[in-house]
Amino acid sequence: MILIADSGSTKTDWCVVENGEIIQRVFTKGMNPFFQTEEEMKAELTEALLPQLPKKDLEAVYFYGAGCTPEKTPQVHSAISAVLPVKGEIEVYSDMVGAARGLCGHKAGIACILGTGSNTCYYDGENITANVSPLGFILGDEGSGAVLGKLMVGSLLKNQMTPGLKEKFLEQFKLTPPEIIDRVYRKPFPNRFLASLSPFLSQNIEDPTVHALVLDAFKAFLKRNVMQYEYQGCEVNLIGSVAYYYRNILAEAAEAMGVKLGTILQSPMPGLVDYHSGKN
Repeated sequence: MILIADSGSTKTDWCVVENGEIIQRVFTKGMNPFFQTEEEMKAELTEALLPQLPKKDLEAVYFYGAGCTPEKTPQVHSAISAVLPVKGEIEVYSDMVGAARGLCGHKAGIACILGTGSNTCYYDGENITANVSPLGFILGDEGSGAVLGKLMVGSLLKNQMTPGLKEKFLEQFKLTPPEIIDRVYRKPFPNRFLASLSPFLSQNIEDPTVHALVLDAFKAFLKRNVMQYEYQGCEVNLIGSVAYYYRNILAEAAEAMGVKLGTILQSPMPGLVDYHSGKN
């Protein structure tokens, strides 16, 4: 029995796998070592995950997470080993490795994440050989939920979108402009907050200013990230809620930029289960 985790900035998907099949699935808050201390991660594991797991030892844990750089992975490894009953190995990888394995298995290709944040890589079937730094939602993360929310809020509050949308948005989310400023600049996890507002775009996607904002965001994602790899003749595979729910506009952006899309999935978990069960 093994445990596989796919952790973004918003939520963590934990799957207990036995004989290649998922026997239990648990969702907790995201665990990101860039934003959380080891003690905070231990608390989340202890309170939200451990009580829901089977009362038996795990053979191994494979954790794929946002913020799991080589410098940060020891914190995650330490938190897991301190809380979970693991007899064997604990391996911690970046969410980008998880996306590549979940999308491509042992085949080469370009793998992308479009969720709360965004990231891309070229994967040779075993390792990531090229990666354009995502830089986070302030400097980068083009096309992500956080950046879509950031662009939308900025345009609405500066009256750059269709008249009436601003009032509709503020009423729907029960927010005022000062409250938005406070959540973005003074409260923790502004990326999560901004991403939580982005569904307003999909709900109003027929509005021409909304459609243009999303389309331009995806074009920027492709130009500033994907097109830095040898993308011609290579399928671009994507994972994440934003990629999945905006796949039609994403396809429109890709066609305009001369990029060929491949697989688009909401979650890497089915592919990761197959990968760690030796099925792909």
